[in-house]
Amino acid sequence: MRSGRLGRLVLGALAVLAAPAQAQEKPAAKALPPLVFTGIPDQDESRLVERFGKVAAYLETRLGVPVRYIPVKSYPAAVTAFTNGQVQLAWFGGFTGVQARKAVPGSQAIAQGAEDAAFKTYLIANAATGLKPEKDFPTAIAGKTFTFGARASTSGRLMPEYFIRQAFPGKTPEQVFARVGFSGDHTRTIQLVQSGAFAVGAVDYSVWDLDSKAGKVDRQAVSVIWESPTFPDYQWTVRGDVEQTYGAGFTDRLRAALTGITDPAILEPFGRSRFIPVANAAYQPLVAVGRSTGLLD
Repeated sequence: MRSGRLGRLVLGALAVLAAPAQAQEKPAAKALPPLVFTGIPDQDESRLVERFGKVAAYLETRLGVPVRYIPVKSYPAAVTAFTNGQVQLAWFGGFTGVQARKAVPGSQAIAQGAEDAAFKTYLIANAATGLKPEKDFPTAIAGKTFTFGARASTSGRLMPEYFIRQAFPGKTPEQVFARVGFSGDHTRTIQLVQSGAFAVGAVDYSVWDLDSKAGKVDRQAVSVIWESPTFPDYQWTVRGDVEQTYGAGFTDRLRAALTGITDPAILEPFGRSRFIPVANAAYQPLVAVGRSTGLLD
């Protein structure tokens, strides 16, 4: 009887000793990889870093996952980063969003600025041209030098080219203007027209407003001569495979986080009052324009 009691004590002691070892063998919860996002470089880099750094910090707090912003050098580079999975989320222009979602089936436009549902292009002109503001498309720009923004910009290239082709039927921009350029971004377009390097240019109205408020626009040297009809533009687009990594319902959580932004310090660098929900169908008009101008396959 005594030996049986000793055996039970020994077994109990062994069980106590084994418990910590078993606990140590239990695999730790796998850390989630960072949610990586980018945005088209539509204006000067310092403003982009300010804008997207604040978004990253905000989303990390709201979503409970690491969030990282990576800059890109061009509009096509933003689409490529999204297509190859280097980023899972992007702030695209209307046209680059169309291109990205076409390349990555299942991707969704989930939020846009309240102002993006009815966006505008401004045509701006150097004062030396003598061009004045007009309600109708200013056909007097024909024969002058003209700069678009980036080649894949919605407000800086796609829509302006569409309006130019409508105003001059059967002609390409190269046939309308003495010289055509591509500045690369809206801030640069303003600088080029303001300096006189180009007589006329097409610019995102929100960047014009932001640069004007920042004192970067000399109204004696450059002015708005035409405001376009409205069209859908910028949006946040997310890859369709994010829920495989971050769990079911993550897309809805991400949309809710973006549309829940109320901090002016985050919204003002975007030139937006708030973000609102949106769906892919809202950008169908840009698909039609892209095909009509030959800019979308």
